[in-house]
Amino acid sequence: MATKKAGKAQRNAGYVLHVVTASGAVVGMLALQAVIDGRVRDALVWLVVCLVLDGIDGPIARKLDVVINAPWLSGKTLDHIVDYVTCVVVPVAFLLNLNMLPKNYETFVAGTILLTCAIWWARTDQKTEDSWFTGFPCVWNFVVPTYLLLHTSPNQVAIISLVLCALQLTNIKFPHPVRSREYRKLTLFFASIYLVAISIMSWNYTDPGAAPSLVTKVILIGMPIYIALLAIWKTWFAPKKPVKQGKKAKSRTR
Repeated sequence: MATKKAGKAQRNAGYVLHVVTASGAVVGMLALQAVIDGRVRDALVWLVVCLVLDGIDGPIARKLDVVINAPWLSGKTLDHIVDYVTCVVVPVAFLLNLNMLPKNYETFVAGTILLTCAIWWARTDQKTEDSWFTGFPCVWNFVVPTYLLLHTSPNQVAIISLVLCALQLTNIKFPHPVRSREYRKLTLFFASIYLVAISIMSWNYTDPGAAPSLVTKVILIGMPIYIALLAIWKTWFAPKKPVKQGKKAKSRTR
């Protein structure tokens, strides 16, 4: 009886977690509406909420083993749908509504981001067995706020964005901030500082004309440089692990 009750509790918890994941789409809508209304600070804060939701649901899902205990819904599919809204659509709305792109090139750059992100999410090799991303992951919810907080010029935004779009179609390996084992502690440390900095700067965002401080620049530029160095190391210099034959890959929920 106790085992049956425990199983039911885990099943219910699994479905509750799925609802929490799906709520990210609602939070994304709030961020999108804030962008449209010109409430930049509110939009940034809602994006941070999306980041937190996206960061906590995966580890909890694996802990609850939702593939077995809540099989009616696919956590992976749900996560991808919500992520496309919060990590792509809302950041692209930032670019378009806040005039962050060069005049006459807005549609081209924004459309390229939407296109390459859709292709990247459909890739069958999107993630390696050791939890590294293949191609630049669609983390525009980090990229675009960084543009905004650093007052990146429209031309720079366009060039960097198109380079990142091209990288999405490559086989270059990028680290998952939580699940990639190599340098995990260091990556988590830098990612935590970056997230805290983004959160504080988003909460305090008032004057779009205020120049970023030196500390802000170091944090917001340092993290991408660290990720780039890790990607170069993993793709070209890391020891290649032998592929084990006849071993089935474990199912992943997030």
